[in-house]
Amino acid sequence: MKHKLYLECLSGISGDMMVGALLDLGADEEKLREVLKSVPVSGFEIKISNVKKMGIAACDFEVVLDEAHDNHDHDMEYLYGNDVHKHESLVQEDAGHTHHHHHHEHRGKAEIFEIIEHTKMEEPVKALAKRIFTILGDAEAKAHGTTPEEVHFHEVGAVDSIVDIIATAVCLYDLGVNEVIIPKLCEGTGEIRCAHGVLPIPVPAVSNIIASYHLPVHITDRKGELVTPTGAAIAAAICTTNQLPETFTIQKIGIGAGKREYEKPSLLRAMLIADETHFETDTVYKLESNIDDCTGEMLGHVMELLFEAGAKDVHYFPVYMKKNRPAYQLNILCEEKDIKKLENIVFKETTTIGIRRQCMKRSILQRRAEKIMTEYGEILYKVCNVCGEERYYPEYESVLRVCEKNNISYQKAYQLALLAVAERNEA
Repeated sequence: MKHKLYLECLSGISGDMMVGALLDLGADEEKLREVLKSVPVSGFEIKISNVKKMGIAACDFEVVLDEAHDNHDHDMEYLYGNDVHKHESLVQEDAGHTHHHHHHEHRGKAEIFEIIEHTKMEEPVKALAKRIFTILGDAEAKAHGTTPEEVHFHEVGAVDSIVDIIATAVCLYDLGVNEVIIPKLCEGTGEIRCAHGVLPIPVPAVSNIIASYHLPVHITDRKGELVTPTGAAIAAAICTTNQLPETFTIQKIGIGAGKREYEKPSLLRAMLIADETHFETDTVYKLESNIDDCTGEMLGHVMELLFEAGAKDVHYFPVYMKKNRPAYQLNILCEEKDIKKLENIVFKETTTIGIRRQCMKRSILQRRAEKIMTEYGEILYKVCNVCGEERYYPEYESVLRVCEKNNISYQKAYQLALLAVAERNEA
């Protein structure tokens, strides 16, 4: 079953907040643990717990790193004026003990893709994880003036980022999410200390992602980084729209906890919702003309020209005009921008001397185009949402191409497409 996810990012978004919210929504924890056990990277374990932030219950997903991979967050100490330099000394003598600054692994795109390929998870999950890393890599490369293939950066190479992104992809797939609504990302202000020094908020990688993927952002007066590069990359990879349905019901709510303690609780709220309208509205124009001295062949030719020129629909039917003269009424549905072009075709190719024009509001079902592979080839089909249920309509031209290529009947190709879609949905 497919689900629509609404992310309320009023406290920003990060990888661990995202995973926590999805687990709280009901993603299979055991399945996630099995996948993460297969990740060919050492030095981590995960901890999943229920916590409260200012009295609000949330799920906390934590990647616990060993000493060699520790990625301690100094940002909170920096923001509130503590001496972070004592935490960052490369070598420090204390009571006869030598303390070394932790080594951080730096990985490039090829190494990370290799890790994903060798993790035991479904192909769509691998594809999403790679997409998130690609978005993040492109943003970091742009920030450092290099290419995605050459950039090696701590933020993505760190074990916790790898785990957060793989875990996000696994949970989204397990929940059957196919649409994600993110109205806006709320970001903080100030500066943050990271591997590259002290940077303004939002950091360059986040700014690049927001710009490249046109993510709506709202800068709040809260001090600190609310949107991390990993969180921004996840949002860019999964967001399908910024617009909430006019009315909807909430099926389930999940809340993920962040690690940083700001003045307001660091929480990401995720909601599985159902659109109660099930349709959208738009405006079309209807062009109409009565024609009493054109043959059916002429009108068939006109229909083809009108469709090629952008008409949404064209049809004609027999009518009787004054003095009982038999005729045809030609009807065209189109967008306003195409009116002049389509009217010119009608005037040129028919004998009409007048065309009526009417602006019309219409309701249309939500739809999307997908492809399915059958034993005879790939077929394009349309998916429509009807009262919360999906219906599938193989496209005529796509079915026809398969028929002609394989010398099979239209009905056979059509039914094969529907059967293949049903089998994929049940898998």
